[in-house]
Amino acid sequence: MSGAQGAQPPGETTATTYKSVEGGENKAKLDIIRSKEDEGGVEVDKLQDKVPDAAGHGGPIKRFPKERRESRREVMEKKSGRSKLNIAIIHPDLGIGGAERLIVDAAVELSSHGHKVHIFTSHHDRTRCFEETLAGTFPVTVYGAFLPRHIFYRLHAVCAYLRCIFVALCLLLMWPSFDVILADQVSIVIPLLKLKKSTKVVFYCHFPDMLLAQHTTVLRRMYRKPIDFLEEMTTGMADLILVNSKFTASTFAKTFKNLDARGIKPDVLYPAVNFDQFDEPHASKTVYKFVGSLCYRLDFLSINRFERKKNIGLAISAFAMLHKLEEDVIQCHNVADATLTVAGNSLSLSLSHTVSCFLFSLLGGFDNRLRENVEYLEELKSLAEREGVSQKVKFITSCSTAERNTLLSHCLCVLYTPKDEHFGIVPLEAMAAHKPVIACNSGGPVETIRNGLTGFLCDPNPEEFSLAMAKFIQDPQMAKRMGEEAQKHVSDSFSTKIFGQRLDRFLVNLVRGKRE
Repeated sequence: MSGAQGAQPPGETTATTYKSVEGGENKAKLDIIRSKEDEGGVEVDKLQDKVPDAAGHGGPIKRFPKERRESRREVMEKKSGRSKLNIAIIHPDLGIGGAERLIVDAAVELSSHGHKVHIFTSHHDRTRCFEETLAGTFPVTVYGAFLPRHIFYRLHAVCAYLRCIFVALCLLLMWPSFDVILADQVSIVIPLLKLKKSTKVVFYCHFPDMLLAQHTTVLRRMYRKPIDFLEEMTTGMADLILVNSKFTASTFAKTFKNLDARGIKPDVLYPAVNFDQFDEPHASKTVYKFVGSLCYRLDFLSINRFERKKNIGLAISAFAMLHKLEEDVIQCHNVADATLTVAGNSLSLSLSHTVSCFLFSLLGGFDNRLRENVEYLEELKSLAEREGVSQKVKFITSCSTAERNTLLSHCLCVLYTPKDEHFGIVPLEAMAAHKPVIACNSGGPVETIRNGLTGFLCDPNPEEFSLAMAKFIQDPQMAKRMGEEAQKHVSDSFSTKIFGQRLDRFLVNLVRGKRE
């Protein structure tokens, strides 16, 4: 889709503006044709509509058009503190990832609170996105899809800035004022959005971008210096700054020292997970490992995007080391005898006499447009070959939500390998699916995983991870107990309902001039 196609006035629709209609199909919204009588009050001279006036005589009721009645109702709602907001959300690329999951959850929850929500983005692939973006609960409009993501695999940051600036300009020029505009990832749009004096701007900082960029060479440092300066300056211009964890809040203060010195401190709004989508993990009991009268399937699962910062190699190395542990560590379990053959969507198992089998699945968001995704996948496959476990490692580049939930239901536990992760939505999804998590003891997982209760927090090395994995192999029932505790933990502290209530309170208080 071209930018010209996207730049339509508010009353128009494009191929990337969706609205749900009866029957579940996404069709373009049609303008409602009103009669001339809707322009003003209509006198209705019917007997049942006549009421006595002060003199006792009947008189016609003056009926006002729907628009005027709604505006009076809105006034009453504002007086009672129940005002509904017109909210725009700007996100660079509405694909599949933790940041995108948060944006979609925000749109869904704000809509459920009665607010009018509209997402604007520079890219939205309907074949690779979260299902909620197609359901019609809120419209999604794309501007600037024709702009490049990089120039010969260089200048990614500059291209991201240009794409987001284009989206922001189209929003300002083509659409009426919003009460609140929520932006994330790219702060350069904040000064533009602030041109609308009546609009409040909220910036959700997943993590300072300058810490994610490489500054390894003199040329890179020169390239990043103005970008890093603009990031701090523009971030501080937001009316409200939100971050995803206490870890990110502390990193924010250490990184943006000028903002911290000025007393600009972010509020923490944890991302959430919809635990209702996960079924009771009955499918995890099967015919592979006998414990008493129960049978358990000993599968390990890693869910991440195929990016080097996700440190997926740690999971493969830990899995390989698990097979090399001494017998006094894993007693009565001959791991070396276990084999697995994968054929399409079905599993053919060859079991040893000890009836123990291990499958390690690598599940991640994969985008063949991204050079790193393609290269890193090949690196991981080569690592599995070198470690001698390639026959027991299955790579799944992308899958639907339903397929992901099935994999979660079948696994013994989830391995989460990023170090100093800003937050990490995967551990929440795993725990919501009644699964314990083994993760690095740094960053966001420290705030979401209860060590020894809902999983294990380990040093980021293969030895520590493999020992934690061995505990679940020795006692699969412990994984079940931890999984039950994990699901309760998520439902009590990280549900989408709690997330939506907090976000709604932040935005309403901001518009009303209050602060939590």
